[in-house]
Amino acid sequence: MNQTCIRAANRGDLPRLIEIYNHYVIHTPTTFDVEPFTVASRTVWFEQFAETGRYRLLVAEENGVIVGYAGTTHFRPKAAYDTTVETTIYCATEMSGKGIGTRLYSALFDAISEEDIHRILAGYTLPNVASAALHERFGFKLIGVFSENGRKFGRYWDVAWTERPLRLPHKP
Repeated sequence: MNQTCIRAANRGDLPRLIEIYNHYVIHTPTTFDVEPFTVASRTVWFEQFAETGRYRLLVAEENGVIVGYAGTTHFRPKAAYDTTVETTIYCATEMSGKGIGTRLYSALFDAISEEDIHRILAGYTLPNVASAALHERFGFKLIGVFSENGRKFGRYWDVAWTERPLRLPHKP
């Protein structure tokens, strides 16, 4: 039986996080990065995360192997945006459809539930049925689509932007 653990990421996880992410860089329009990363080139990105505060990075580990990650990052550098975070979430391709994304987002939103965050934003390349469903499940609402704003693999791609408050209203 597979045992999945969700925990804070640590520096030693970076090679596996890069391996997961680079699959999407090389093979999909999911990210608009076009060159694979190395540990050296991804270190600054990793250093924005902490075990407390607004900017977290969690990993899902199954039988000792990282199978996905989710985090919250700066939305924009201006101080007025400090209470808005953007999410990032990626799962190993072999884990697609197995609930890892749901477990990661659940743990992430629990981890930041007491932080001074007002809005959570998420953007994803279209079409992406799985990402749309995941974000809808967590209360994200579509706020707009940027049309043809990224070019990769010789074509332009649209990006859906969604948002939700940190604390969702309770339904009666």
